[in-house]
Amino acid sequence: MEKKEFRVLIKHYFLRKKTITETKEKLDKYYGDSAPSISMVKKWFTEFRCGRTSTSDAERSGRPKEVITPEIVDKIHEMILDDRRMKVRELAHAIGISTERVHHILHEYLDMRKLSARWVPRLLTLDHKRNRVTTSKECLAMFSRNPDEFLRRFVTVDETWIHHNTPETKEQSKQWVSRGERGPKKAKQSLSANKVMATVFWDARGVIYIDYITSRKQKRPHLAKKKVLFHQDNARVHTCLVTMAKIHELRYELPPHPAYSPDLAPCDYYLFPNLKKWLGGKRFESNEEVITETNAYFESLEKTYYLEGIKKLEKRWTKCIELKVIEDRTRAREHLVTFTITAVGRAPPAPAPPRA
Repeated sequence: MEKKEFRVLIKHYFLRKKTITETKEKLDKYYGDSAPSISMVKKWFTEFRCGRTSTSDAERSGRPKEVITPEIVDKIHEMILDDRRMKVRELAHAIGISTERVHHILHEYLDMRKLSARWVPRLLTLDHKRNRVTTSKECLAMFSRNPDEFLRRFVTVDETWIHHNTPETKEQSKQWVSRGERGPKKAKQSLSANKVMATVFWDARGVIYIDYITSRKQKRPHLAKKKVLFHQDNARVHTCLVTMAKIHELRYELPPHPAYSPDLAPCDYYLFPNLKKWLGGKRFESNEEVITETNAYFESLEKTYYLEGIKKLEKRWTKCIELKVIEDRTRAREHLVTFTITAVGRAPPAPAPPRA
């Protein structure tokens, strides 16, 4: 039923001298979940007690819908492009229409939303973005030449802190609740001060070596026959002179990695997030327990798990290249729109004088 029909029923029970509770019970009995809320019943009982007889919505104040014209829509669009932080009331005041009409134009005519800025670790410069695309093309070409050989040679490394106490994530603390029941509460917890630094070397077959200061090294026999394709990010400890000298001594081949790009590092987008999720809610009393549990986690994973994580690189490199193309097209389109709007108010250029 429509809202107006429910209002007629509420008025009917009001005229029959029913109470608010009795009215709500009868509506729930016959209409179930679609029945109006108790607050809505109270509101209309109050309206009828004050002498109201109509069940229709009152006419709203403000200008008629004819206020929306192509000229006003273009004017609002131009003002938004000039200042994307402009408030609705400022637009309404400048144009001379209601805020409701401005909302309608922004959402229905211009298909625009106002979103808060999203926090990111670092804002990339144009050089950073260009380097991401160049590196992605280079790595994608390396992968496409021989995918099997790439996956066989590829080894990646990174380090992460493992705390004695890792709180559950919001996703892990989700619970089923009944309709109308309050959501669960949870006290905010911090990561423990006691922690262990784990440096993990892994490839498509699994973990090669984990360094917790003391650990047993595991080697890949097949890597001795081929030059290792060794992947690491641009952290200072990875690119210092001592580290690079050792890598050259071992004759490892280093695929390029763009700066500030954890989305292109398998440890950051795949291995470590899943490890931290598994550790959520667990408590350890010593570093030895941390090391034992972490080793047990990696040993329990199937070999295909590691292969899937490294294979995701192909899609991520491709997506990075595609996003650059989309960004260039968007920037060109915005430039064209701005140029067109700016040129609308200008006088046409004077014709060139005839040649002698």
